[in-house]
Amino acid sequence: MVVVMKPGTKQEEIQRLVCQLKEQGLEVGVTNGVGCTILGLVGDTTAVDMDKFTINPNVERVMRVQEPYKKANRKFHPEDTVVSVGNAKIGGGCFSVIAGPCSVESEEQICAVAQDVKNAGAAMLRGGAFKPRTSPYSFQGMGTAGLDLLMEARAKTGLPIVTEIMDPRMAELFEREVDVVQVGARNMQNFELLKEVGKMSKPILLKRGLSNTYEEWIMSAEYIMAAGNENVILCERGVRTFETYTRNTLDVSAIPAVKQMSHLPIIVDPSHAAGMYWMVEPLALAAVAAGADGLIIEVHNDPAHAKCDGQQSLTPQKFDALMHKVSALVDLVGKNLIR
Repeated sequence: MVVVMKPGTKQEEIQRLVCQLKEQGLEVGVTNGVGCTILGLVGDTTAVDMDKFTINPNVERVMRVQEPYKKANRKFHPEDTVVSVGNAKIGGGCFSVIAGPCSVESEEQICAVAQDVKNAGAAMLRGGAFKPRTSPYSFQGMGTAGLDLLMEARAKTGLPIVTEIMDPRMAELFEREVDVVQVGARNMQNFELLKEVGKMSKPILLKRGLSNTYEEWIMSAEYIMAAGNENVILCERGVRTFETYTRNTLDVSAIPAVKQMSHLPIIVDPSHAAGMYWMVEPLALAAVAAGADGLIIEVHNDPAHAKCDGQQSLTPQKFDALMHKVSALVDLVGKNLIR
C-alpha cells in the first residue's frame, strides 16, 4: 500500500502517521520526493482501513499495490486448489458435474432424477430445499422436509448433495446433513452468512452475484476463507446486462480471468445463465472449452410441470446426451472427468 502525503506537510505530521502505521504491525518506508512525501507500507494490509487515511487532512491519496484479498489470491497460492467431496474432485485438472432439479418436490421426483443423473455421469446431486424467489407468492421450497428427501436420494445413489443455505441460523443443520453448502447469487454479499459458513467444515459453493465484479466475488470468498474454511468453489451463473433475450448473460471471460486472479476452482451454471433449456448445451460446452472445473446443471424428469425453473431444466435424456459431449470435450482440454 502507498500513502501519498500532500505537498508541504510538516515532518512531525508525517512521523505521527508513521508511528500510527507501525502500531498496526506494518513496516513503513519513507521517500521524500520533490514537493511531496510517499509512505510505502509493507506487511499484511488487509485490515487497514483506507478511509481512515483519506480523511487525514495531510494525505493526498492512498493506493493498494496488491489486491485486498490474500487467502484467495493466486500470487500467494500458485497451485490450484482441489476441493474433494466424497469421490468427486473439482479443480487441479479434475472436472465434476453437479446435476439435479431446481427444487425438491417429492420423494419420487428427487430419487428418480438422482438415479438418472448418476447413470449419465454426474458426480453430485443438486436440489433446492430452501428457495429464494423474486416473488413472495412463488414456491419457496419444501424446507427441512426437502433436506430429508435429499438425504434419502443420497442414501439410494451414493451421490453427495448440494443445496442452498439462506439463513445463518441453519448452519448447524447444514453442517450435519449437507455435503456441499451453496451460497446463492442473492446472498453473495450477505457477510454475516459468509462468516457463518466460514466456520463450517463442509465445502462452500459460492455463486457470483447478479451485478458483482470479479474482485467483489473473490472478496466474498475471502470472507469465508478468513473465517477458517478454505474449501471454496466459485460458480459463475451469469450476470445482469442490458440484454433481455436471456435470463442473464453468461460471462465466459470470468473463467480465465478469475483463474488468473485466484487459485480457487470455478464451475459454471449454464441453466441460470440462459434461462432456456435449449441454450444449456452450447453454454456448457463453451464453459468447458474456456477452462471451467465443473458444471452445475438443472435436470427435471417433468420440466413442463416443475414448480421452479422448468423452462431451463434439461430432461434426463437431454442431460445424458450432453454428458457424452462434455466427456469428450473435457478429455480434449486435458482434464479428468470424475464420475
